[in-house]
Amino acid sequence: MSSLQPRACCLYNRGLVPYQQAWDWQQMLVRDRKQDPTLNDVLILLEHPAVYTLGQGADPSFLKFDPAQSGYELHRVERGGEVTYHCPGQLVGYPILNLQYYQKDLHWYLRQLEEVVIQVLAGYGLEGTRIPGLTGVWVNGRKLAAIGIKVSRWITMHGFALNVNPNLSGFHQIVPCGIEDKPVGSLEQFVPGAKIERVKEELAIAFSDVFKVQLIKAD
Repeated sequence: MSSLQPRACCLYNRGLVPYQQAWDWQQMLVRDRKQDPTLNDVLILLEHPAVYTLGQGADPSFLKFDPAQSGYELHRVERGGEVTYHCPGQLVGYPILNLQYYQKDLHWYLRQLEEVVIQVLAGYGLEGTRIPGLTGVWVNGRKLAAIGIKVSRWITMHGFALNVNPNLSGFHQIVPCGIEDKPVGSLEQFVPGAKIERVKEELAIAFSDVFKVQLIKAD
């Protein structure tokens, strides 16, 4: 970072938030920071009701249902990546960071997000791994965390999703992240009884450590 002092980052700890509401919130935060780059960074931690999202260039063939007839909530958004699924029990993190204060390097940023998840998993005695050429974090061949971002004028939005204790059946309706040969998993499969509120606390600590920020709890 360019300063000796840790950069301030406002932490919003939310429960279950509809996807559209969180999406609108992110867009507002990004607009504000484009107008005033000195505003504090933000980390939003929350869960979503069941929803599918497609990245801006995602292939609809990775959906195993007809969006016009399924009744499933589906959004095409501006992040990179393919289709993914959000639901209760999955911890979603939306960092709104100005990378001009960190490193203006998208690959660096993606690796840092992976490192946050890897540190959280290490706290449970699990080895989170990367797979060359792919984005995300795996444990024993199961993908526990998906990552998809959008960066505009070096300000980030969207982020990561860590499966803590969700019902994974919703992933059966898609080819997650367009990867057919690697199953999705959850922390609960390796750590029975894993609780999302505890993981939120651990993730905030790891995020602060990896990005060298001072988290400020926000209302």
